[in-house]
Amino acid sequence: MPVPILLVTGFLGAGKTTVVNHLLAHAEGRRIAAIVNDFGAINIDAELIAGASDGVVSLANGCICCSLEGDLLRTLSTLLRRDPKPDYIVIETSGVADPADIVRNLMDPVILREAPLETVLCVIDAATPPAALDDALQRSQLRVADIVALTKLDLAEEGAGARMRQAIRALRLPAVVVEARHGEIPSALLFPANVERAPVARDPGPKRPAEERFETLSWTSDRPISLPRLQQAIGKLAPKLARAKGLFETVEQPGRQMVFQFAAGRATLAPGEAPAPGAPRTRIVFIAELGVLSKAELDGIMEACVAE
Repeated sequence: MPVPILLVTGFLGAGKTTVVNHLLAHAEGRRIAAIVNDFGAINIDAELIAGASDGVVSLANGCICCSLEGDLLRTLSTLLRRDPKPDYIVIETSGVADPADIVRNLMDPVILREAPLETVLCVIDAATPPAALDDALQRSQLRVADIVALTKLDLAEEGAGARMRQAIRALRLPAVVVEARHGEIPSALLFPANVERAPVARDPGPKRPAEERFETLSWTSDRPISLPRLQQAIGKLAPKLARAKGLFETVEQPGRQMVFQFAAGRATLAPGEAPAPGAPRTRIVFIAELGVLSKAELDGIMEACVAE
């Protein structure tokens, strides 16, 4: 029996991982296999975790999650050989990936027969300025979508969701637009009622030339950092950042690890688990457009966060 694929795309910080987390935590008896760029970002409740091996996190509800390493088709082939096979496969793309390239790969005749691409879901932060939809990557993500999910409505100003809906309608896309509060999307929209129907080939559109647009810079420290100083640092860096995330220990709360996220101009902090033995006290990854932020500038700003 074929295993339908749900492809989740969207720009950096749009909320893709929150959507995937919700799907895995509320599988309702479905065996879902999630392929993500870094399953360390998956934040399934501890009681759902059953174990991890060979790059696969097993969940007590029958789902699994694996990291996308190397060739996508090889990863899919490995999942399809598992016993029992998953009922559905979810692929979460990178926020800087053009999903048309992935759709093109999934049109491979063997994959299409065994694991047909059923639904493409594009996740968009409701607070995104409508003008941002002119971006070529955002357009490509929207163009292949069957469903567009608006996230973070609780954080957006009043009317932001309606403005984004209007901007998407103006593009004359065939996609259905839904709200995804806290990452929740009705499963009937994402998973087919009849998995035995014939797979449908898709036209991903013309192949765009590969473009190195973003770069990743990291900063680590073996000392705790000052939270007020970090807030000042992020204020300086924010205009140049597309995304940032990391773990750190603060002077104000020694021995406790915090999870830091920055996207769409908003920064959030949440309690984390105990630091791993031997790991740096602070590990933050910053994503910016090429040439916008130098490593020297980043280091200079972040070093000022370290407690003296």
